[in-house]
Amino acid sequence: MPPARTGYSATQIALHWVIAVLVVAQVVLHEGMHAAYGERQGGPVATGTEWLMAELHIVGGIAVFLLALLRVVLRLRRGAPPPPEEERAALRFAARAVHFLFYAVILLMPLTGALAWFGGVEASAAVHRAGMLLILVLLLLHVAGALYHHFVLKTDVMRRILRPERTVR
Repeated sequence: MPPARTGYSATQIALHWVIAVLVVAQVVLHEGMHAAYGERQGGPVATGTEWLMAELHIVGGIAVFLLALLRVVLRLRRGAPPPPEEERAALRFAARAVHFLFYAVILLMPLTGALAWFGGVEASAAVHRAGMLLILVLLLLHVAGALYHHFVLKTDVMRRILRPERTVR
């Protein structure tokens, strides 16, 4: 078991924000991917811009998957800071559940997308589309939780993902 932490490392923080930006970009690029996928399924011809968006979506998905794997490895090796002492059990459970689901969805989305795109598995495409809605719900819960901690509970939870833990030597 990794030692208890008071914050995240600079690498963990960087991965958090890079993955967050990539996930937002994936949502923006989704329309191009949808058009290109539709063309491949016999629908209307996608524009050159839509095909570019689709290619960027594929590259972004691969990047999200690889960075998320690295993030999971770091989390398992280094651990994460414990929740604030005063946090209620229900909030602890909700935070753990949202984080677990985020990791699961961020790892599964690229896999379902790859199965749909490269394997032509329509059921995987449907799961991938549903995953986008789940990511948006999780994002709202995650941000709401961070803001609630910061402004209502006045804890350091939000600051921990903005500034790296200082190491004592």
